[in-house]
Amino acid sequence: MEIRVPAGLGLRSRLVLEKIEMTQENPSFEAALEQLQAIVKRLESGELSLEQSLQHFEEGVRLTRSCQERLSVAEQRVEILLKEGAGGQAETAPFRGPAQG
Repeated sequence: MEIRVPAGLGLRSRLVLEKIEMTQENPSFEAALEQLQAIVKRLESGELSLEQSLQHFEEGVRLTRSCQERLSVAEQRVEILLKEGAGGQAETAPFRGPAQG
């Protein structure tokens, strides 16, 4: 997929867009998320043709699925780590982030 970087973007956004072409088939979660953000920004710019928009959308769907798979694997790993309940039964607990208030 060829990507033309719009002149109005900042350096960080330009670098992220350029990395999309160079990134391996299965990027890390963080890299995939950065790529998704760059794709959304590009789609929202309104500078793409219909065909280019569809290509970017398809890439975004692929990256979204990759992120979902990685999150699912991470969730399973957390559940395995919590598997110390009575009688060997797996005990899962909801994730509790930092207290808000």
